[in-house]
Amino acid sequence: QVQLVESGGGSVQAGGSLRLSCGASGRTFSSYVMSWFRQAPGKEREFVAGISWNGGNTYYPDSVKGRFTISRDNAKNTVYLQVNSLKPEDTAVYYCAAGRTYGTSRPQDYLYWGQGTQVTVSS
Repeated sequence: QVQLVESGGGSVQAGGSLRLSCGASGRTFSSYVMSWFRQAPGKEREFVAGISWNGGNTYYPDSVKGRFTISRDNAKNTVYLQVNSLKPEDTAVYYCAAGRTYGTSRPQDYLYWGQGTQVTVSS
């Protein structure tokens, strides 16, 4: 069992930056791949970043590549998402998720989810 808690969301103007954090409980954090998703009102949950067990590999969809950076600190049981050059269309609730399969962007492949943190970008 893994419990995930996100933090770091907020309201920013277009072009701004935020650093989202996701803290995990338990001693098996390093055995999970971690990803970030987002969901805007009326839209499906969307994958935005993934990272391998040891942090050596990352992957992103084209929509955020070059603006978002995922990282993890296994000693602190924490995964981060640095979001730069924010656009109004990045407004959403951002979720972290833990899974066993690296390289997947499908929400159904993830086992544990946090409660989400709101990011609002104004123009």
